[in-house]
Amino acid sequence: MPNFDYIASARRTISMERDAVDSLLQRLDAHFVQACETLLACTGRIVVTGMGKSGHIGRKLAATLASTGTPAFFVHPGEASHGDMGMITKQDVVIALSNSGNTAEVVTLLPLIKRMGVPLISITGNPTSTMAQAAIANLDTAVEQEACPLNLAPTSSTTTALVMGDALAIALLEARGFSAEDFAFSHPGGSLGRRLLLLADDLMHSGDSMPLVTPNTSLRDALLEMTRKGLGLTGIIDEQNQLVGIFTDGDLRRTLDQSVDFHAMTIAEAMTAHCKTARSGMLAAEVLKIMEDAKINGLFVVDADGRPVGALNMHDLLRAGVV
Repeated sequence: MPNFDYIASARRTISMERDAVDSLLQRLDAHFVQACETLLACTGRIVVTGMGKSGHIGRKLAATLASTGTPAFFVHPGEASHGDMGMITKQDVVIALSNSGNTAEVVTLLPLIKRMGVPLISITGNPTSTMAQAAIANLDTAVEQEACPLNLAPTSSTTTALVMGDALAIALLEARGFSAEDFAFSHPGGSLGRRLLLLADDLMHSGDSMPLVTPNTSLRDALLEMTRKGLGLTGIIDEQNQLVGIFTDGDLRRTLDQSVDFHAMTIAEAMTAHCKTARSGMLAAEVLKIMEDAKINGLFVVDADGRPVGALNMHDLLRAGVV
């Protein structure tokens, strides 16, 4: 079909699904509030079920709920009829998805769910269906027509179910006061998790790995310490082990312009005093901000008394995925 207009087809599909989603705004009513309050009051888990394409949307809904503070998992309705009903307890709430609201595999479970006294929330496109009538709250996701030109393949209907599920999950997230840090605990492997969970203490070089010298150390010996530790810097500590300055690769370049005697000059004459530091227990993301604001590539982590407990540089933050 060399003359087929693919762009026109895509625009029609997107327009139809956009209109279907827009129609949901008029259907947010007391049923939605009832669903949210029931889920918030749940002391067990949210069990999501659905068949076929509705099942795929259900799996996504369960995953979204679980990652935003509402413990949830998906149970296939066919498997539930063959043993997996044992995964549902009286403390749970069931969310069932079906565009028709009469999907046989789900309807079969309704008497069992009712007998257990488990609240049922349905997401259907038919408010008079068996599932909707059995539910304490039905979220209406009906569409006038599927985007499929044959009006057969679930397209607009799955989109509205997906969006309604997201609306439910986000309403619960906001009602719980779910924070970015809470989200990070559910996503420790993601970039947000790394930024919000990693501490400076997790990344810093401590103990013998810290490059440290005293103020009377010659510039030559200080450079040797920098080379041995490989962090591009060295700290200068006084007799009380407090950090009094830092010497970095940048300081070295500036010193070279002065044609100094590396054997005679002490590190105290070349160091940068009153240097930027991080505190033990600080988030790695906060350390990154200090470095970016000061335009530096490394710093020391100090305790409450100003004694260095670790050192880290931009490469450490890059390797950890904080940057």
